[in-house]
Amino acid sequence: MRRQLVTGGAGFIGSNYVRHVLAHTDDAVTVLDALTYAGNEASLAGLPPERMRLVRGSITDAALVDSLVADADVVVHFAAESHNDNSLADPSPFVQTNLVGTYTLLEAVRRHGTRYHHISTDEVYGDLDLDDPARFTEATPYNPSSPYSATKAGSDLLVRAWVRSFGVRATISNCSNNYGPYQHVEKFIPRQITNVIDGVRPRLYGAGLNVRDWIHVDDHNAAVLAILERGRIGETYLIGADGEKNNREVIELILTLMGHPADAYDHVTDRPGHDLRYAIDSTKLRTELGWTPRYTSFADGLADTIDWYRGHESWWRPMKAATESKYARTGQ
Repeated sequence: MRRQLVTGGAGFIGSNYVRHVLAHTDDAVTVLDALTYAGNEASLAGLPPERMRLVRGSITDAALVDSLVADADVVVHFAAESHNDNSLADPSPFVQTNLVGTYTLLEAVRRHGTRYHHISTDEVYGDLDLDDPARFTEATPYNPSSPYSATKAGSDLLVRAWVRSFGVRATISNCSNNYGPYQHVEKFIPRQITNVIDGVRPRLYGAGLNVRDWIHVDDHNAAVLAILERGRIGETYLIGADGEKNNREVIELILTLMGHPADAYDHVTDRPGHDLRYAIDSTKLRTELGWTPRYTSFADGLADTIDWYRGHESWWRPMKAATESKYARTGQ
């Protein structure tokens, strides 16, 4: 039985990854999560205690991290501060978690010779023009535009340096925007879904023409497991499912799928530095590792996600009021 240490495993993508690992392998998982507002112990409810344990703590706690890495065969690093709006309001937690936390993990896996996989984002590449046919590849230069994406870019570069300088056995994946179950209601898709459930008109930044390349979280995590098992050490793999949609299209599809007029939303002032377009070329991942997404239809994946939020109000309701109160203070 392989032992995985999953940081941030009570968060959105991390908790779905833990569920994916337990369903598709014989591995045992230790989750290390600080259980900040974005981490939720309820996201791991019902998992077998003989194969999954949760440790509450910070990835910046060197002694704790070292003790957990010493008992692991593999470290998969999801833990991150990841909300762009929050990074604009206060960058300091992003520096601590995304940079200092990654450094702490790298030093631990270096000491113990442990295999390491680093989860990152396509936002490290900046953005593309709306009419640009190009997509991000593993060779695209980094050009981050927010404190969040800058600290994630820095963490990627730390991993690359530790591979080259110290021989750490690591891989990196940069993924497009995820959607699916267990995503915090501050994020774009679950916020719109839960607003519609509550009878509140969705709100759209600016004209809503900003494009994101959407991927269902289950497809992302299947790719991560493929990289962990078959990826080449020192390599970076981009994970994407050809799901480019602008934000207006997404809101209108949510409204349509939930039985409302497609134009039943309001526009609000755009976010400062709002990236125009992300798009991922996942040819390397598909060619080398044979991965393909299961959700090839964004509408089907979104319909499943809507059904999940409708059926799991007890999971998201406790965080909804505080989230909307925070947005109300900024007029968004």
